[in-house]
Amino acid sequence: MRICIAGASGAFGMKHMDAIANIEGAEVVSVVGTKPDAIKAFAEERGVPHYTTDLAEALARDDVDAVILATPTQMHAAQTIQCLEAGKHVMSEIPMADNIEDARKVVEVQKRTGLVAMAGHTRRFNPSHQWIHNKIQAGELKVQQMDVQTYFFRRSNKNALGQARSWTDHLLWHHACHTVDLFQYQTGEVATKVQALQGPIHEELGIAMDMSIGMKVSSGAICTLSLSFNNDGPFGTFFRYICDNGTYIARYDDLYDGNENKIDLTGVAVSNNGIELQDREFIAAIQEGRAPNACVTQAIDAMETLHKLELCLED
Repeated sequence: MRICIAGASGAFGMKHMDAIANIEGAEVVSVVGTKPDAIKAFAEERGVPHYTTDLAEALARDDVDAVILATPTQMHAAQTIQCLEAGKHVMSEIPMADNIEDARKVVEVQKRTGLVAMAGHTRRFNPSHQWIHNKIQAGELKVQQMDVQTYFFRRSNKNALGQARSWTDHLLWHHACHTVDLFQYQTGEVATKVQALQGPIHEELGIAMDMSIGMKVSSGAICTLSLSFNNDGPFGTFFRYICDNGTYIARYDDLYDGNENKIDLTGVAVSNNGIELQDREFIAAIQEGRAPNACVTQAIDAMETLHKLELCLED
């Protein structure tokens, strides 16, 4: 499988570079960046044969089978459609769009082309959340509440590596997207009731720095999500599953019970790296001619719920 990564030298582009390197039969043959000298140096360092600042150039190549988009949020929908129209399978980092109209367009184009189009909902693939999902599917657990904290200290426009960003992040359409999708995935339902509040808008960044979200599905399970760019402390997203048969805390690829005893995840998946597992699913779906887990026709459910939450914030 010959892959192009757009945004390869960014924080998450490099995670995908490392993940693909661990997958037999997959290779990165093209990288796309925004600065000619920087992407040239990156390609040479990583041994990638082709580099460009123009995604269209990479899409025109016969040696590119699929594309991973690790580009700014605002570009995801248009670039996903561009890849599909060029006949390339595509996986975009979440969110698949930053508004519901564009998300619906992505689904329309995927259905028309029949190509694999996947949203990078990594939480579905983290072994910690897979362990929970397997227990739910086996009838051994039922989620009663998910209590989630997504905290960063990001009062300037920087990425996960502390580098200046050319675009502005968003608590709702980016960070809440992970939890909205995961809650609906784990319960197997779409939220029927939602509520949302946001704090003051940052004068320079133009976004809310604090947000509170609530969701409920028809079976009665609820999700409480707190998000902040103002938290001066450990950063990341931490999930507490309060279930009918135990409490569990997921911290990325690691899982603990309610008393902080670490749970052995051996055998849950072939890797303990959620992004690698996500990329493996993308590649396998292409090879097997099937829809992947987190295909855009599934991911649209989270986008519809995010749209409802956005309307709450406008009230």
